[in-house]
Amino acid sequence: GMLARLIAAYKVSILGGTPTFLNGIVRAATDAQLATLRLVVAGAEKCPAQLYETVASRWPAMKLLEGYGITECSPAVALNDDRTPRAGSIGRILPSLEYALTDVALKDRVAAGQDGLLLVRGPSIFGGYLNYDGPSPFVEFEGKSWYRTGDLVRDDGQGVLTFAGRLKRFVKLGGEMISLPAIEEVLNKSYLPADAGEQVLAVTGTAQELNPELVLFATLDLEREAVNRCIRDGGLSPLHNIRQIVKVDHIPILGTGKTDYRKLTEMLRA
Repeated sequence: GMLARLIAAYKVSILGGTPTFLNGIVRAATDAQLATLRLVVAGAEKCPAQLYETVASRWPAMKLLEGYGITECSPAVALNDDRTPRAGSIGRILPSLEYALTDVALKDRVAAGQDGLLLVRGPSIFGGYLNYDGPSPFVEFEGKSWYRTGDLVRDDGQGVLTFAGRLKRFVKLGGEMISLPAIEEVLNKSYLPADAGEQVLAVTGTAQELNPELVLFATLDLEREAVNRCIRDGGLSPLHNIRQIVKVDHIPILGTGKTDYRKLTEMLRA
């Protein structure tokens, strides 16, 4: 509410933030308070379709642009152009950067429309970590050195990219790479109330490397059978089925507004 009043008082025209924080402002604001906003730039997590829909219905003149960045890449990597925004995409890679989308084994580039591991190189990519003796964040591919982002992205063939998720947010089941964010997206469409001020669910996997089980943390009272029916109705295979539901008072959130999956993993271990 306070931020909405400040936007109105100072006639702010450009606003940036995480979708979680932007959603909080949108929910607390009257239509008039955000009327001066021309551009809203979202980043740090995938922007939910619901936020796009709310902005389009309440402020049709406002453009919601999604971008993608990494701390090690100074930090913007891809942005939507306000002249030709593509809802749901992270836009195009910045012109100063080279990128490649490869299979996880770093053998070949993937075809347009397929999820690939994003590699980037260019003048805004960092040179390495200080006082660090872990595995190198850089990899060799096609005779060049690249920063391995750890993110899966797909290219529509025209250079417009869509974020598919962190590689560590995938688990291997039945020989397939199962996307945990894809399960969350399907479930949020059914279970996230339109006026929700915070996340109501999150999906993670158990620690075992071979055939981990999928666990749903939820603030709602949900039945596993109904949840898995929802997953199938959303077009996902039975490999995506939830094996366990853990009821929690709230989904832990990081300072950036992202879900704290590390905390959830610790809760699962405990």
